[in-house]
Amino acid sequence: MSKIRIAHLAGPTATIQNTPPLVTSNKARLRDGITPLVAEDGSALAFDPLRAQRLAAPVTVYVEQFSAHPLEADVAELYGPPDGYIGPDGAFSTERRTGDDKPVYKIELSPEDGLYPLPYMAVQRDGSPWEEETTAPGGTTARQGFFPDGSRSFEEIDRLSVGADGKANLIGGRAQVDFYRVAPPGGFTKGLAAAGRADTGEGDLPAERLGWDFFAYKPHHLAKAPPRPVLAKITNDVQSILSSGGYDGAIWTQGSPQIEETAYWFNLLIDTQLPIACNAAQRPQGQISNDGPANIVDSVTYIASRIWEDGRGGNRAGTVVIQEQQFFAAREVAKVDARPGGYVATGGHGGILGQLTHTGAPYLMYVPAYRHTADSAVNITRLPQMVTATQLAGDGVERIEVAIKDDQGRLLPGAIPLVSIVKDGGYVADMFGDDPAAEADLGFLIRHRLESGRLCGFVIEGLVPYGSATSELRAAMLRRASFSGAPVARVGRGYPEGFADPDPLTVAGLNLTSTKARLLLMACLMKFGSLPAAADPSQPTPNEVVALKAAVAAYQHVFDTH
Repeated sequence: MSKIRIAHLAGPTATIQNTPPLVTSNKARLRDGITPLVAEDGSALAFDPLRAQRLAAPVTVYVEQFSAHPLEADVAELYGPPDGYIGPDGAFSTERRTGDDKPVYKIELSPEDGLYPLPYMAVQRDGSPWEEETTAPGGTTARQGFFPDGSRSFEEIDRLSVGADGKANLIGGRAQVDFYRVAPPGGFTKGLAAAGRADTGEGDLPAERLGWDFFAYKPHHLAKAPPRPVLAKITNDVQSILSSGGYDGAIWTQGSPQIEETAYWFNLLIDTQLPIACNAAQRPQGQISNDGPANIVDSVTYIASRIWEDGRGGNRAGTVVIQEQQFFAAREVAKVDARPGGYVATGGHGGILGQLTHTGAPYLMYVPAYRHTADSAVNITRLPQMVTATQLAGDGVERIEVAIKDDQGRLLPGAIPLVSIVKDGGYVADMFGDDPAAEADLGFLIRHRLESGRLCGFVIEGLVPYGSATSELRAAMLRRASFSGAPVARVGRGYPEGFADPDPLTVAGLNLTSTKARLLLMACLMKFGSLPAAADPSQPTPNEVVALKAAVAAYQHVFDTH
């Protein structure tokens, strides 16, 4: 069978492409006269951590026969003879010379074999050992633990991970993968010559900056998350890659708390019939019981199985997040804890589409009933070139034009709307709950957004499931925002299972979480533009009310179907 072709898309802050710190081994410390690492009780550590590294030259090693499993020798009669023997003097011979000789296998290792687990021998420039990513605790001079693209993590999986059948090459044996640095978690701060690139792309890479070109969260005090305009680059790159005709599907990797948002964004914005499988990890690559490699391999299995296909060449499942052998629908998936198994389906009406069995067989049991990807009403292809936004001007409002796409149909960074989530618990109003001064913070936020000259809106995370505000004053202020042109979507707090109540002046967010409703409202703003503003938002005319209701109905239809 020919291998499937997969595009790996490197996303930001991806634990799945991160490693524990490269700590100087005791083998190096003892060699250099450095105080060795010890256990918590002060005793010497019995073992060094072994880290994947490359040989610089061929080497011959002798491995003791029957040392791979404690019961190999129990059935020694089933085995062929060893390659030779190592005597007490350390010399190798093809014949046994004494009763103390050890039977061994002779193995020729070469750099072409790939990565080998070996002790980490590096020390810092001043001779001190590496203890973490930074040169000193809390310092600003640091190494990177995140990979610059997916090639190294995929290579380690193929080389070092073993399947249930005892074999390796769990990805490369089935798929040809190209690696793209869409919004990667690691970067080349001094640039990189084209000849050294492992990703798909042309030319030299210029010097890259943390927080601009790549986005990592370790060391934690230096963490940088991607800003909102990066969504435009992500959308454009992914759309271009999947429209190239060169792939059977894509795997997106990202930080575990944020992947649920990007997966839903792909569901809404990417115009493709190909499957997009999203993966995260709760533990870095190489840590004990790391979950990332299995998730990635499961995504390869999912794409290759074609169970996502609808029989007409389309993708019936939309974007999925694949974690711990389960296929989560992008609309419903949410992280609830930083542990393997820490993802749930929200909304109370499904959300887990299928799974891989313990034998690795994939099954799809349900498919989404809502529109997604190629069928999405707000995908990038269906977005207009230009929409109208509302901007406060003095005591009134004015309409301005906002460009959404360039002449090549690429999403513009400045088009990504400003949508804020407004949330409060009970007991928020003062004794006289009709005083706007008591809600000065919300009033400032609304005015600030409307003065920005950008598409903007609000999501209110209110009572469950109704989506109603916790005070009438806050509800009135948000209604005024609607009449100023900024749409307001209402959802229940947390992970509601019921549906927000209909309201002709605001958008009912069904059972979406506030973070997912925010993304859908952003997409709707780029589709429809701002709502029609009233000349006096505090006292709209009957005709202005009718116009607002009609515009809200268009938003509501998208929320009802996506």
